[in-house]
Amino acid sequence: MLVLGLETSCDETGVALYDTERGLLAHRVYSQIAVHAEYGGVVPELASRDHVRKGLPLIREVMEEAGHTLQDLGGIAYTSGPGLVGALLVGACLGRSLAWSLGIPAVGVHHMEGHLLAPMLEDDVPEFPFIALLVSGGHTQLVKVEGIGEYELLGESLDDAAGEAFDKAAKMMGLPYPGGPALSKLADEGDAGRFSFPRPMTDRPGLDFSFSGLKTFTRTTILNCAVDGVLAEQDKKDIAAGFQTAVVDTLAIKCKRAMKQTGVNRLIIAGGVGANRMLREQLKVTAEQLKGRVYYPRPALCTDNGAMIAYAGAQRLNAGEVSDIAVSCVPRWPMTELKPLASGN
Repeated sequence: MLVLGLETSCDETGVALYDTERGLLAHRVYSQIAVHAEYGGVVPELASRDHVRKGLPLIREVMEEAGHTLQDLGGIAYTSGPGLVGALLVGACLGRSLAWSLGIPAVGVHHMEGHLLAPMLEDDVPEFPFIALLVSGGHTQLVKVEGIGEYELLGESLDDAAGEAFDKAAKMMGLPYPGGPALSKLADEGDAGRFSFPRPMTDRPGLDFSFSGLKTFTRTTILNCAVDGVLAEQDKKDIAAGFQTAVVDTLAIKCKRAMKQTGVNRLIIAGGVGANRMLREQLKVTAEQLKGRVYYPRPALCTDNGAMIAYAGAQRLNAGEVSDIAVSCVPRWPMTELKPLASGN
């Protein structure tokens, strides 16, 4: 089956074509960073408008690259939640309209299930069960995965997600939008041991996260180092390095705890922060300590993209799951509410 995937949950327009026999054929991602940069964050209405502007052109590019036409499609998958409701509605309306006009099925896909299954698009595919660390701008979760749709939430952030903490810490330091990647780049030149950043909630049982304390420590450190409100470049680098190392250590400690608690030694990393080089290296060591392995998608498939939606949608379409013709989006949608697929799908 040839499946078109559409991702419009936030500020990236992602389109991809996935074949259940040949794999990923083509994908495109249009980032709205330039649109939102002057505001220092995503403006929902502007995001929706840009999805309208870029959706059809990206579909044409993907179909042309893959050497297919819309008439070759067997199904369409679109992100139906969670995310910004206006942005979600753009992709859902586009996907349902195309499917109706072509007389083919369409299915709404959970955004985080897409991230969770993104490693399945690589040559080295993890077997079930595994532990998934879903770490992105809006989510930080540890999930035990028995199969597609069989998810047990082990822990999540009680306040900001790790990606949000990165962005907010970067904003405090006056770094350009998007702040997370800018902070990580700066951290490469800093001394992570200069400041004693805390590792929140690692000194107590449980698998939940909290990053608000790290933000407070960052703000206090900036105020103590700044001279007339200005941070020296080396201070910025050292604060960035200390902050990043603290986040990575915290995530690694919780992942190790989850693997020990469940007895599952396969770990996947997914979501935008999953592209962080230091995090990948640290979790590789963590998994090897437990005689396990870590899996992750290529960096281009860590951020929001249509490929992960096409793949997740293809699995559900193959299992006979079809969304109603009425367009429905769910801005807040626990992944544990998803239906499990039959074994082998």
